[in-house]
Amino acid sequence: MPTYGIDLGTTYSCVAYMDDSGRPVIAQNLLGDDTTPSVVYFENPQNVVVGAEAKKSALLDPDKVVSLIKRQMGEKLELEFDGVVHTPQSISGIILRELTRATAELTHEDVRDVVITVPAYFGVAERQATLDAGKIAGLNVLNLVPEPVAAALHYEAITTEGDRTILVYDLGGGTFDTTVIRIDGSDINVVCTDGDHKLGGADWDTRIADYLLEGFLAENPGSSAADSEDFLQDLAIAAEDLKKGLSSAQSRRHNMRFDGAVARVELTRDKLDELTADLLTRTFTITERTIELARERGVMSFDDVLLVGGSVRMPAVEAGLRERFGFAPKLHDPDLAVAKGAARFALIESVKVKLPDGGAGEQSDAAVAEIADQLGLEPEKVRKLAGQRVTAVVPRAFGVKVLESDDGAGQVFQVEHVLKANSPLPASPPAERFFTAYDKQTSVVIEIWEQAGAVESPMLGDNKRIGEGEISGLPALPQGSPLDITFAMDELGTLRVHAVEQRTGKDLVIEVRIDGLSADDVVEARDAVARYALSE
Repeated sequence: MPTYGIDLGTTYSCVAYMDDSGRPVIAQNLLGDDTTPSVVYFENPQNVVVGAEAKKSALLDPDKVVSLIKRQMGEKLELEFDGVVHTPQSISGIILRELTRATAELTHEDVRDVVITVPAYFGVAERQATLDAGKIAGLNVLNLVPEPVAAALHYEAITTEGDRTILVYDLGGGTFDTTVIRIDGSDINVVCTDGDHKLGGADWDTRIADYLLEGFLAENPGSSAADSEDFLQDLAIAAEDLKKGLSSAQSRRHNMRFDGAVARVELTRDKLDELTADLLTRTFTITERTIELARERGVMSFDDVLLVGGSVRMPAVEAGLRERFGFAPKLHDPDLAVAKGAARFALIESVKVKLPDGGAGEQSDAAVAEIADQLGLEPEKVRKLAGQRVTAVVPRAFGVKVLESDDGAGQVFQVEHVLKANSPLPASPPAERFFTAYDKQTSVVIEIWEQAGAVESPMLGDNKRIGEGEISGLPALPQGSPLDITFAMDELGTLRVHAVEQRTGKDLVIEVRIDGLSADDVVEARDAVARYALSE
């Protein structure tokens, strides 16, 4: 049975697989399109619509349409439709179910084993939510792969230029990442990454829609158009079309009508660049941070700068990168590179899953031959795939909350980071020693925090709490009793924390479970999603 790579995007999604010749193939949806809008329309209690028709339905029934849900992954959010409560995980599960249903109809194969892409800067909560979405869709998620890594895998497969160091600038519909990657032979090694998972082409669309609304109201003072959800939805759809059109044209006009009033607004490429200059600057600030960190790690130049994600087609992106950094960037199959690379990663994972010890070490001819027969590959291809290594990095810093001071005027807490961002995965830095804060403590609460701001900071407001545990039943310890805490993260992004109180040897192991869906919640959501009839 083949494995599939799924680019679960904020605005558009697609599926790819490797064909018999070893090339990645996009599985077109039932409409014959390479990509499917990541939009869900809850038409009635029995039926949901996913994709282009759902996007159109936003004009007619906006209260029943959900888009950009990827931006809420990992957040506590509940949306109710026809008496059924949904979460970002279940809505993403509906999108995944439709994508795989269409793929199964195209390939006449069951779609079960998949790899799903995630923004490189997704944290623990977002990654866990993505895994849950896959389970809700009834899929076996072999792994998650950062989107720039998938793009680099596709690039490595089509280039013949040997070892390379590349910078991937990935501006999608709702997320942005910059990642420095070394390609050594067939191995992909992430050097460092940075990004913002709430910055993308949708923000450009919002600026355009606001500009159109201002133009309409300027010509029609006193109009209530700004209070009309239908009118605003129309502007949102028009904004995306105008943005795409200005990638090739210098100006576009849009006609608007509301309650008998009309207006015609022109938008030029220069005006678009002016309206969105701060958004582009935010991407360049992140890019600059990534370049500086790469320099600290010995990367002084790049063989290629790859532009990935549909939003990089905006001319201002390439022009800005040339002007600010002196780059000569290349458009790299921007809409489909991530899915194609994910398909290759899925094939690698499927080989390693089937081989003893995950493909590590020498493999017997018999084992290789058996897997080659199962996958329909040549034995030498199986050996090559088993030997390929893809090394990602810790996306953000993780640490514990500590008491910084208690001077009678109030307690001051901060976060001390133990696991640093951009550490190669799997990561397990040495234990760090902490000390009890008070005299006669009989228990120690360990709060685990994740970097939430753009850069690592000890301030609580720049971090978010993602879990906690407690070592209890201790004798009354004196203030300053030692406690060793170890953080470890595996290739899948699962975080494990081990704390040991040194006087008694009592310890605590925390597999960080996000305050999201429990196993029962996932099963319940999967059953609820499975009851819907899907249409595209």
